[in-house]
Amino acid sequence: MFNLMDQTVLVNHPIFAALIAGLFAWGMTALGAGGVFVFRTVTQKLLDAMLGFAAGVMIAASFWSLLAPSIVLSGQLGVIKWVPPAIGFLTGGAFLWIVDKILPHLNIVKSRSRPEGLPTGWHTTVLLFLAITFHNFPEGLAVGVAFGAAAAGIPGATIASAIALAIGIGIQNFPEGFAVSMPFRRVGVGKLKSFLFGQGSAIVEPIAAVIGVVGILAMRPLLPYALAFAAGAMIYVSVEEIIPESQKNSTDVATIGAMLGFTIMMILDVALG
Repeated sequence: MFNLMDQTVLVNHPIFAALIAGLFAWGMTALGAGGVFVFRTVTQKLLDAMLGFAAGVMIAASFWSLLAPSIVLSGQLGVIKWVPPAIGFLTGGAFLWIVDKILPHLNIVKSRSRPEGLPTGWHTTVLLFLAITFHNFPEGLAVGVAFGAAAAGIPGATIASAIALAIGIGIQNFPEGFAVSMPFRRVGVGKLKSFLFGQGSAIVEPIAAVIGVVGILAMRPLLPYALAFAAGAMIYVSVEEIIPESQKNSTDVATIGAMLGFTIMMILDVALG
């Protein structure tokens, strides 16, 4: 049996570690989505606070767990410190912007029925699945890249910091799962179906985590770019979807939630990393 508290095991088996971290993130989302079995309605202020909290965690994780190691590694590789982080960060955002414009999908945060992206006759279920993949892939990828960086022995990238990132994403996935599932319940969708939609918002994260760690181990020279790419993708999702939706109704509550989420993620990374 693997001892998950033994960092040597996690370093020697980074794919296994990334998979477990991805499953943890998924499980936390499912736990949050399970709120539909307890509550039929929830105040808009609470939903806004949860979305703001999730955005704060993602923004903090993007810097402390991804961009900062990318900057350090770039300097050690003998290149201008800001070049790989800047290129990777902008590429990550640009990639999701292109996907957002091309890939037909539903916006799971806004729970809108009108598809985004190119016009299509695809079934709503397919569009929702694509939205789920689009929204959560960056988080799983970030976890995988973090574990891959630690396994590759990159200074500044440790198993502890990768675990901190996984915990942070898991924490923000709890309110995110609740915030995704409750609007379905509020408009009359059944408990089970609402739960499935909510927990499904993170089903891709274990897959993305494994893809991230395998990719990094196979292409180590691209690591500083990959770290920044994951950060750019997470920031894009936060700024393009989560923050605007959280600010539509209760700006103060959402802002406080974002501040708390950022602080908790910062503490986790500094304390554990």
